[in-house]
Amino acid sequence: MKTVALIPVRGGSKSIPKKNIKLLAGKPLLHWTLEAALNASGIDEVYVSSDSEEILACARSLGDRVHAIERAPELSTDTASTEAVMLDFARRYVFDRLVLIQATSPLTTAQHLDDALRHMDVTHADSLLTVTHEHRFRWRLRPDGFVEAVNYDPERRPRRQDWSGELCENGAFYVCSREGLLKTNCRIHGKIAHYVMSGHTAVEIDEPSDWEILEALMRRLATREQVAVSKSDIKLLITDVDGVLTDGGMYYGAEGELLKKFNTRDGMGSRLWIEAGRELIIVTGENSPSVARRAEKLRIPEVHFGISDKKTVVRALMAKRGLAAHQVAYIGDDVNDLEAMAEVGLVACPADARPAVQAVAQFVCKTKGGDGCLREFVDYLLA
Repeated sequence: MKTVALIPVRGGSKSIPKKNIKLLAGKPLLHWTLEAALNASGIDEVYVSSDSEEILACARSLGDRVHAIERAPELSTDTASTEAVMLDFARRYVFDRLVLIQATSPLTTAQHLDDALRHMDVTHADSLLTVTHEHRFRWRLRPDGFVEAVNYDPERRPRRQDWSGELCENGAFYVCSREGLLKTNCRIHGKIAHYVMSGHTAVEIDEPSDWEILEALMRRLATREQVAVSKSDIKLLITDVDGVLTDGGMYYGAEGELLKKFNTRDGMGSRLWIEAGRELIIVTGENSPSVARRAEKLRIPEVHFGISDKKTVVRALMAKRGLAAHQVAYIGDDVNDLEAMAEVGLVACPADARPAVQAVAQFVCKTKGGDGCLREFVDYLLA
């Protein structure tokens, strides 16, 4: 099966002039997705289609493997659809499967592309789209000027952990068969598969402010990639509680908190980590007797309760032990963990962590908070 990638890039950009070749975190925006396509083992050929010779020259600068093709004027207008560009390409070139990649989604990696293509092979899907998993309550405007809920009942507002959320198209890339595309005139057809990407990949570059946000994120991710952290170097593992060791639920009675539910798999993970000669410390914003008893049972000697400034505590723990950033790992799930995460070398989070946390985590667990994510992270570290 021959799989080709197509990156359609128009020359005109009104909100951000020449944005497709503007430098983002040190290299042209186009190069981020183009390099991902070139490095994907499942893609045989890579094409860039544009009406701009400047953009085509930028594409060719990455070498002979890039096929830079000129787009017809009628397909380069503001009203021309992406489907029209895809159909024109499919009629001119022979292949079996097409990967359409959006140049404005620079967080797409070769790993994403290869994983999605393997998923298509396993599911025998005809087409695939990328999505993010969102827990957002949506509203719409009524003709009378007021608003109404779209995807939930405000009178029965669900807790986050009790709601599966929704899959939202992020537009990073699409995969479809050439045959299906030509038959339906649509990139999405037949049996449709989906590939879930982290929430931060939904950032769209429409305004200058979007560019600034994305560039800051790209630089942070690039910095983390440049610092090679060996799992064997990790001596200290710091964990949050609510949303990591628990599902975030709390059981209250008339006298306050009564119960929290912990997972026995995390208990075994804690034991394996400590028996391996490593140290585990809990840092939590809560003051909970349940956590104290759980830590005592797991023989975790150091627990920091009621911490609002986790960054300062993490710094103190590292200084006391003489540890460098690359020797410390942290697992958390919410925005109050972000500053502490910036202090350590390896960051992990549960599968249902907030998108902002997933954006900075090098290891995103497949399990949710309270379902054994600490054990999964420990297994990864000790493997």
